[in-house]
Amino acid sequence: QLQLVESGGGLVQPGGSLRLSCTASGFTLGYYAIGWFRQAPGKEREAVSCISNDAGTTYYKDSVKGRFTISRDNADNTVYLQMNSLKPEDTAVYYCAADDKGRCSSLAILAFEMDYWGKGTLVSVSS
Repeated sequence: QLQLVESGGGLVQPGGSLRLSCTASGFTLGYYAIGWFRQAPGKEREAVSCISNDAGTTYYKDSVKGRFTISRDNADNTVYLQMNSLKPEDTAVYYCAADDKGRCSSLAILAFEMDYWGKGTLVSVSS
């Protein structure tokens, strides 16, 4: 069974850091582009970041540039999202998803390109 599992979410104070992990089971993550998405309460889902299968391309939503870093360890079948300088507006359920084309589409259409989705991990930024 093909699965993506997110982990690393939690409660953190403003200015703090978290590292999210996206781990695949049942398939080799290294062939896939991976996107991170988030959905805050009462808001639509939005694309946050993407990394191509060879890590040669990365995209970030403007509001997270300079604070979030996406990376991957294909040997470990895992993609990471390092989140620094967290703000209350980063509070959301974060999802990872995989695109079997291996490349990142623009963030505007990224969600429509994804083939597999995880169930999400909650990130809460609050004092």
